[in-house]
Amino acid sequence: MRVETIHLKNFKAFRDVRLEDIPPFLVIVGANGTGKSTLLDAFGFLHDCLKGNIRRALDKRGRFPEVLSRGCNPEQDSIGIEIQCRMVVAKSERLVTYLLEIDERKGSPVVRREILRYKRGRYGRPFHFLDFSNGQGYAIANEEDFDKPDEELDQEQQNVAPHTLAIKGLGQFERFKAANALLNLIENWHVSDFHISAARGRKDAAGETEHLSESGENLPLVARYLYQEHKVVFDKILETMSRRIPGLSSIEPRLMEDGYLTMRFQDGSFKTPFLDRYVSDGTIKIFAYLVLLHDPNPHPLLCIEEPENQLYPELMLELAEEFREYSSRGGQVFVTTHSPDFLNALDLEEVCWLVKDQGFSQIQRANDHSQIAVYVEEGDQLGYLWRQGFFDGANPR
Repeated sequence: MRVETIHLKNFKAFRDVRLEDIPPFLVIVGANGTGKSTLLDAFGFLHDCLKGNIRRALDKRGRFPEVLSRGCNPEQDSIGIEIQCRMVVAKSERLVTYLLEIDERKGSPVVRREILRYKRGRYGRPFHFLDFSNGQGYAIANEEDFDKPDEELDQEQQNVAPHTLAIKGLGQFERFKAANALLNLIENWHVSDFHISAARGRKDAAGETEHLSESGENLPLVARYLYQEHKVVFDKILETMSRRIPGLSSIEPRLMEDGYLTMRFQDGSFKTPFLDRYVSDGTIKIFAYLVLLHDPNPHPLLCIEEPENQLYPELMLELAEEFREYSSRGGQVFVTTHSPDFLNALDLEEVCWLVKDQGFSQIQRANDHSQIAVYVEEGDQLGYLWRQGFFDGANPR
């Protein structure tokens, strides 16, 4: 399952932008303020809307007027996000389109329109299996009956709270196949907001253990889970860490007598291991990325901002390859970066860049740029071309 297209309308810096044919691994570059973080946040916004509701997701970002693009009229214009995902619905692979439009009425955000559609057969127009406006609408309960004509499908009229997504409620029921599949997809997206300070220190042994959280505060719990349940994976992480951190010989997630977990890092030159609060930021970050990227059950979508921070430049080639390998296991990856070394590890179709045009962000694809394509074919690397200014409009002026 992966996202093939995203269309943003009136979402912060994106007034009307469509990104199509998205590869499993996509890296976004551009000058500061061009919208790299905003592009990833569009996925985070959908994820937050499902975790809570649209009001909470908007409040987290400064409320509706701050998310709506500059120059729009809050009383007339709406925020629009449309995604197309290739996914399995009723045992068949479908290209599912999900549209969400949000506006504000009397100071309260509401779902103006919510549509889920896909083609029932090889031909014809996509059929609306879920269609809601302002808290009222319908969902198709027997969408797997592909032999029935459209007019014989069962429409269930439903009401939901105006600030809540219909797929959040209906997706809980197996009979709403597409809503259920899309809900499971978006709920398992991981939009990283990793903080090294949150990952350090003693942790309560109770909590989420199988997946690294967005902020990384449960790093010792996940490390302990991998050590106990997936020892081969943990040993692979340790072997990689030993190659990248001079002197590092072991990492131990230890449960203390008081019931708290600590991370201990052993330098082979010393008898006593170091607690995680005494090791470098880069060491913590490398370990967290490796724990995330070696997850036995990868997230269907992984968004990472500027992984090069606190890391040695020569590690970028290996890290890029690890992101690519993660995407090949079924976890689509989006990364923003300012690192030419990271770009040097990428293929032409894996790179896009953002530019500002009259105050709003636009997306350019490296494989659509004929001159860049020629240079890459002749052996030049993308990071070098970016530093030399061949990514039109990508550098500060």
